[in-house]
Amino acid sequence: MIFQPSVLVAQITDTHLFADSIQGKMYGVPTERSFVKVLEKLKQLQPQPDVLLLTGDLSQDETSQSYQRLASLLSPLNIPTYWIAGNHDNLPTMERVLSSAPISAKKSFEMGGWNFFLLNTNVPGCVYGEISPESLEWLEYNIKMTGNKPVLIALHHPPVKINSEWMDKILLHNPENFLSIINRYPQVKIVLSGHIHQEFAKEINGIHYLSTPSTCIQFEPGNYKFFLDKQPPGLRLLTLYPDGNYTTKIERINYIYECDMAASGY
Repeated sequence: MIFQPSVLVAQITDTHLFADSIQGKMYGVPTERSFVKVLEKLKQLQPQPDVLLLTGDLSQDETSQSYQRLASLLSPLNIPTYWIAGNHDNLPTMERVLSSAPISAKKSFEMGGWNFFLLNTNVPGCVYGEISPESLEWLEYNIKMTGNKPVLIALHHPPVKINSEWMDKILLHNPENFLSIINRYPQVKIVLSGHIHQEFAKEINGIHYLSTPSTCIQFEPGNYKFFLDKQPPGLRLLTLYPDGNYTTKIERINYIYECDMAASGY
């Protein structure tokens, strides 16, 4: 038997970068500055992650320059990096800019005995998300092809409610077809998402639904209306074992910021 070591995955999400790295702010917070602080935290990790997953809303202004800024900050890490679009992203621009090693536009790969599938939920002009019938067909076909190997699925919009009235309205619309597929396959272990700017974890039918803090501002959990949280930015680390088990934790940075609720943002 060939021994397969564990795989360390870092999830980075909701960076909301701008073309102008100095003036680009979300609710008064300079998003690139906080993102750089998160990357500094990541660089200190030992061992370094084997793979980075970027789970959407990578840009706030949908410009090619914002994605070029992202690539210029991530490429020196030389860590294999995969991404999906969020509701603030421009998918064609991402595909053009974010496609040079170590950043890949591929939406499926295998590492450490795990299969990773990245789903597009971007609906142009809408805050909520959807998965196309073609993507669902692609997903089920590929899950079938994995045999018994564990599966991690990443998408921007969470497919389950998070007990926040205003956010539950703008998650994945009509998630029933997606959930009915993954509930048929016990090899699906983790569904990883962004969008909600907060830590979230819930287990349903043996599948773990995880969301992760933004690298900039945070939304207050459990609130019935939009409200910003004082929690600092962060990222998620997952250690995946070939038998389908895993451990995970949130790493936050020491970054204090003052939000401007009147400023333009989400």
